[in-house]
Amino acid sequence: MQLHPQTERFLKELRAWTAIDAPAPSIKQMRAQLDLDFPVEHRELPYIADTTVPGAAGPVPVRVYRPEPLGGEALPALVYFHGGGWVVGGMHNVEGVCRELAARARCTVVNVEYRLAPEHPFPAAVEDAWAATAAVAHDAARFGADPRAVAVAGDSAGGNLAAVVALLARERGVRLAHQLLAYPVTDTARSTPSWSDYGDGYGLDSDAMARFMDLYRGNADPSDPRLAPLRAPDLSGAAPATVLTAECDILRDEGEAYARRLADAGVPVELRRYDGVVHSFFLMPEVFDAGVEAQEFAVRRLRAAFDEATGRTAGPTREDDAA
Repeated sequence: MQLHPQTERFLKELRAWTAIDAPAPSIKQMRAQLDLDFPVEHRELPYIADTTVPGAAGPVPVRVYRPEPLGGEALPALVYFHGGGWVVGGMHNVEGVCRELAARARCTVVNVEYRLAPEHPFPAAVEDAWAATAAVAHDAARFGADPRAVAVAGDSAGGNLAAVVALLARERGVRLAHQLLAYPVTDTARSTPSWSDYGDGYGLDSDAMARFMDLYRGNADPSDPRLAPLRAPDLSGAAPATVLTAECDILRDEGEAYARRLADAGVPVELRRYDGVVHSFFLMPEVFDAGVEAQEFAVRRLRAAFDEATGRTAGPTREDDAA
């Protein structure tokens, strides 16, 4: 393993940015850190709106992005779940990638503000993630969406939720066109080589992730597939998948193991590892060249999935063609 120079610079800046003069930062402190915005300009879109969908415990806030005004063509839809260990973060932390995917994959993106632990432990996040997906699938016209082409996506803990929702969709008769999983959490074991090799000093520390997982899991069975989709007895029939991993990330091995399990179950899946980079690279194309490449790859995969689901003729996939 050799860190990319961009990764070395990022980790140096990250250590300075996240320094807290306390032995163990509180949840409030960690949430406040993530609320600080990076000075990044986001793509302008003609339609962005905040609304809610009905959830098990009340309305679930969502933000809807479209590359054209509402009322025009019904577009494929992507339901996106942010990362943050189910404990920190929010839909504002994935604003950039949601705007990019909407514009470049020519789809409606629905960014979900699911409930966070420890205030709302498992299965609250799963309930909200499913509520948003079901709302798009069953009331597609409200979002300017094509019900034939609904996909899910997420990064880290959001990748976990996307994988879980894909399994729930299979069980509940909702056809999904694709699942895009960026360095997803797929297990609760914390025993892979990548957990030990990259557990300290690579952006996502194993102690912090274990803490988040415990807060989220509560007293639930750690083998529950809604927590650990890697432990689901059968993955056949799940939506086709794209799995992205980072070489220097504690979640690398379980993400790649999930891709292999999908493939073994007959699910079409494309796995791509990005060497020399760390967790969160997918959200930071302004920092990582690999982030640019990963987003372009995600766009190609989504557009191909949407084309197949709707019978459209494949169109341009690169940013300059899709702008």
